[in-house]
Amino acid sequence: MDSSADFSHTTVLLHETVDGVLNDPSGIYVDGTFGRGGHSRLLLEKLSPQGRLIAFDRDPEAIAAATSGSTRVDDPRFSIVHSAFADMRAQLATLGVGQVQGVMLDLGVSSPQIDNPERGFSFRFNGPLDMRMDTTRGESAADFLARAEEREITEVIRNYGEERFAAQIAKALVARRESGQPVRSTDELSEVVARAVKTREAGQNPATRTFQALRIHVNAELEELEQALAAALTLLAPGGRLAVISFHSLEDRIAKNFIADNSREVVDRRAPFAAPKALALRALGRIKPGDAEVRANPRARSAVLRVAERTEAPLPPVHQKRRRGE
Repeated sequence: MDSSADFSHTTVLLHETVDGVLNDPSGIYVDGTFGRGGHSRLLLEKLSPQGRLIAFDRDPEAIAAATSGSTRVDDPRFSIVHSAFADMRAQLATLGVGQVQGVMLDLGVSSPQIDNPERGFSFRFNGPLDMRMDTTRGESAADFLARAEEREITEVIRNYGEERFAAQIAKALVARRESGQPVRSTDELSEVVARAVKTREAGQNPATRTFQALRIHVNAELEELEQALAAALTLLAPGGRLAVISFHSLEDRIAKNFIADNSREVVDRRAPFAAPKALALRALGRIKPGDAEVRANPRARSAVLRVAERTEAPLPPVHQKRRRGE
C-alpha cells in the first residue's frame, strides 16, 4: 500500500489552531507537521496574496500527498520540505527565511500512518514492525528490538510508555529473541506483551503503552520536539504565534513547560529593586476539543492545543540538547 490517498485523516482542532496561529495574513507561516494538510489548507484560505506557507514533514507519503495527485496543494504561496521539524531553522535559512509570523506543530502519528498496516504503528492490523515516520532512514522498531539490551528496552518502554510492566515485557522480548524468534511484526509484539502484562485498564489493549513507547523512541519524538520548540522561538517575529497540538502527557508536558519557562518574568537577584525582565513568550491559552468533535472523531479526545505569542523581549540563552546520532 503506497497510495497516500487510500487512508483518510480528520484534522484535530482545525479552526482553533489556524485561528490561534494567524495574526498577519500577509506573513510567512510554518506548518511543521503537514500530514495530510488539513491545517495548511485552511491557513492558505485565510492568507492574503502576499502570504506564504512553508510546510515540513519527514514522512515520504505526506510529501507525496502535498505534491502529487488529487491531494496536491496547488498554490504558489505554498512549499513543502522533506525534513524533520527540528531542522526548520536551518531549512528555512536555505530558503532565505529568517523570521516567520507563526509556527504550527500537530504532534504524534497521523491517521493514515496508523491505518496503514505496512507502517507498523498499530496493533489493530498485522504488519511489519516498522514505526518509522521517515521510512527512508533510521532504525525500525523491529531492528531496535533485535539488537537492544534488556535494560535499554525496559527504559524505553517505562519512560516513553509509562508502562509499569516494562521490565517483564523487555524480559519476554529478549527471551523470544534468544530463542531464535525475534519479534518482527505487530501481531508478534502484541502477543508477547499480552502474555507479559497481567492487568490492564478497562478498554485498553495491553500493548497500547508499548507501541507508543517504541514509536516515540524510534522517531526520537521528544528530542525532536524540544529542538523544534527552541527553533520556533528563534524564528518567530514579535507578535508571531506558536500553536502546538499534543496527544499524550509526555508531549504536552514539554510544550507546557517550554511556554511557561519562556513566559515568566525573571528577577535579577543582584538588583532586587530593578524591574523584572520579561521573557520571550506570552501564553495565550490551552484548548481541548469540544464534545461534538470528540464524538465525530474519537482520536481527538486526548488532544490539547497550546498557543503562545512572541513578545518584544530578547531571547533567553539557548541551551539545546543534542539529538541522538549527532
